[in-house]
Amino acid sequence: MEEALQRDVIATNSGNLIFSDAAHKILQTPGTEVVSNGMRTAAAEAERINEEYDAFVVPLANAFRPSFQTGLKRLTRLIGKLRIPVVVMGVGAQTGLSYDAARLKPIEPAVRAFCSAVLDRSASIGVRGEFTEKYLRDLGFRDVEVIGCPSLFLHGERLTVRKRAPELTADSRVAVNGSHTAVRSQGLDRVLRSAHARYPHLRFIGQNLSDARQLHWRDLSDPNGRVAAMPTHPDHPMYREDKVRVYIDPVTWIDDLRDFDFSFGSRIHGNIAALLAGTPATVLCGDSRTLELCRYFGIPHRRIDRLPEDLDPADLYAQADFTGLTGGHRERFERFTAFLDRNGLENTFTHGDGGAAFDERMRSLAFPPGIRPWNDADIASLADRFGWLQRQVLELSLENTRLKRDLARAGSRTVTVSVPASSVYRRARRAVGRPLRRALQSGRQ
Repeated sequence: MEEALQRDVIATNSGNLIFSDAAHKILQTPGTEVVSNGMRTAAAEAERINEEYDAFVVPLANAFRPSFQTGLKRLTRLIGKLRIPVVVMGVGAQTGLSYDAARLKPIEPAVRAFCSAVLDRSASIGVRGEFTEKYLRDLGFRDVEVIGCPSLFLHGERLTVRKRAPELTADSRVAVNGSHTAVRSQGLDRVLRSAHARYPHLRFIGQNLSDARQLHWRDLSDPNGRVAAMPTHPDHPMYREDKVRVYIDPVTWIDDLRDFDFSFGSRIHGNIAALLAGTPATVLCGDSRTLELCRYFGIPHRRIDRLPEDLDPADLYAQADFTGLTGGHRERFERFTAFLDRNGLENTFTHGDGGAAFDERMRSLAFPPGIRPWNDADIASLADRFGWLQRQVLELSLENTRLKRDLARAGSRTVTVSVPASSVYRRARRAVGRPLRRALQSGRQ
């Protein structure tokens, strides 16, 4: 667990795992090997990718936003050096609930450069919903297709969501999620306090790396640590009552949500995880990225800026209608696979085993449980954490000693680091021929 948090395996937000896992499963067929490229987008990797892979697939979330401009430019530089097909699935633009694109004006050059680079290497760009489609068309791009997010196609054309109880009661198990922005400035803190008082079995599910570190280490060094109204904060009553979790793998996340009666909150993938588990969910939309996705898929939703002061999750549950979500799912899935076909990508549901091998592989692995609040003072909990810290200190000490030794040996001489001219994989492939491989580049949410 400590290693996972240290390495940031969730790329700052565990919602990234939901759509990246889905993309991996969907693209895996008997003739295709899917290789995750992680979060690396260095242009220096281009030649290796060109030589070793047949396509570069980029599942993205809200990449068209000012705070991601640097990452978008870095990704564009890499794509610009690729000679293989590049397929973008599910990218979205982020602005307010009014769909006003004015705040995106400063990043227009970066977005234009990215889309131009992608469309030079693909048939079309797959976007999340109506707003992003219009935004790109207004910039002059025509090869734009609304396909939603691959996460909801984890089970292919199947999506079953049913209410297991006629209404929510004090005995119901309710999951709630939300961002720091929603808690700090959009009124979600009031909703959380009310729900906590009404539902004894309420559980908050965080998604940020800072949330996970607060639970496991009580680490408040991140700016998010100043939001004491967040249930992941050690001073919050839900923290003290062990009613908070953060997951670092979608398998346990989705499995745990199967036992809940309802999920709600401002996190789109937190609620998609519930829907994939068959659990009813309602999204409290706080921006365009969540709103357009809910509208496209027919996910029950409410605008967070129009919630009543005394909102009761029972009302959200009673009003939630999943007819559009489940009834239109097959048509949306066919639109998604048609997009893949046009871009030369096979999918496991049409060209493979429907994901059976992937699912079997997932079932054979042992995934860590959700991270819980650190409320224990027992020897075991202390030993695990301090044991890991001690190993880290030892490894760093050894590395420091090695570096000092190398520096002393080098003296004033110039040190040259030799790099093999060709990787083992490249030499092997030249010997046995060219297998069909797909490079899967994860995008941050």
